[in-house]
Amino acid sequence: MSKKYQLVVKLINERIDRQSYQPGDKLPSIRELSTQLAISKNTVIRAYQQLEASQLIEAHPRSGYVVARRASPSIATISEPGYVDLMSLSKEIMSLPLSRHVLAAGSAHPDTDFPAIRSLYAEIGRHSRYQTNIPSHYQLPPGNEELIRQIVFLTQDLGITTSAKEILITHGAQQAISLSLQAITQPGDIVLVESPSYFGNLLLLESLGLKVVEIPASVTTGIDLKALEQALERWDVAAIIINPSFNNPTGYLMSQPDRLHFLDITHGIPIIEDDVFGRLAYGHRPSPLKALDSENRVIYCNSLSKTLDSRLRIGWVIAGQYQHQIEKRLMTDNMGSLNLMQSAVGQFLTTGKYRQHLSKIRKSYSKKHRLFYQTFTMELDHYPQLKNQYHLSQPEGGFLCWLTLPETADSNAIYRDALQHDITILPGNMFSTQSQHNHCIRISFATFEINDSWTKGLKTLARIIASHLDTR
Repeated sequence: MSKKYQLVVKLINERIDRQSYQPGDKLPSIRELSTQLAISKNTVIRAYQQLEASQLIEAHPRSGYVVARRASPSIATISEPGYVDLMSLSKEIMSLPLSRHVLAAGSAHPDTDFPAIRSLYAEIGRHSRYQTNIPSHYQLPPGNEELIRQIVFLTQDLGITTSAKEILITHGAQQAISLSLQAITQPGDIVLVESPSYFGNLLLLESLGLKVVEIPASVTTGIDLKALEQALERWDVAAIIINPSFNNPTGYLMSQPDRLHFLDITHGIPIIEDDVFGRLAYGHRPSPLKALDSENRVIYCNSLSKTLDSRLRIGWVIAGQYQHQIEKRLMTDNMGSLNLMQSAVGQFLTTGKYRQHLSKIRKSYSKKHRLFYQTFTMELDHYPQLKNQYHLSQPEGGFLCWLTLPETADSNAIYRDALQHDITILPGNMFSTQSQHNHCIRISFATFEINDSWTKGLKTLARIIASHLDTR
């Protein structure tokens, strides 16, 4: 008969294998696991020591044990470069009206119920009335001067040294990424992305006729750097798109050492850094890749869509050595920009209300995340077929989390079933080209509150998920 500590080792191994515990996740404390399993603390200690010796877990001073970064998958597990085919699925899901849903947890729109948002729209109203009294005109690239000046200050807060002449205003971050891809790639080129990856970026690659190689990424620590290095040795890569800070969809945060290593192994390759969630850190965040870039090859893309309101469509790009190519495309694509919105937002940013707003929403999302995690995991744990069989990410910023279910789960079927109960989520197959994340779900807690709608909605969602895993 196996010794008790060996049974604990087997249990932890199984939970790691089925991704209930992810690399970087904190394991139950010795006391917690001892209580849960009704065994002695010494038994847990011996099990953890063996797991540590096997390099499956690591002891972190003052924070207990965490799951170690597992060995990278072999290059055979990375699919050959291929074209994206997500347009029909994305169009079907994203065209659904949000207003009728009891629980709209599928979108990545921010919570707009803050005083600063009301002040912003009052400013837009004032500028709208003012512009009725002046001749009609276009806002030509690079953009409104006051808005650009304020964005210089915002980027300097993140440690990025820039000037007004280096910033180009775009129609959201999506246009910034699109223009960047158009400037540095040709149809048929290979672009590397993390997997899972934001479906909007995948759709851009589809529309531009670019081939994609998906690099596996941990939901806690980010892109697998060894797998990335193997892919770079195998293929001629034109560009890399990465979202390293509070990633969409998983919420992961790449560490500072990993960022430096990432830049080292990708030497000479253009990097498109999507940092739209970067200012939503609950605590400390590492420097953007752009701030660490010594080759001037990181194209930094950001927007106000996740910190203020998605409807503004105010984004910007700091293009480094690719500035001329991107500005040329921006001029032809965007000769008539939204001058009303740019001038109003530029004026709003001069008031100081934006920085106050950032402080409020960071605290708000941190609290929402904590309560959402507690509420939803409690509902999931009601079902034996789910307890200890799933992983719900715990981001350190932003308002998105990623639910990983057993591989037999069909997130598309769960999505459709939830929709019948007026609950929206996003199925994992939207975030990859090979449906390898079909057992995963993206959920937004941006508008989470302890109220009947959310409480009943999460209870129903947990029941739906469990029903799809019921093996009886």
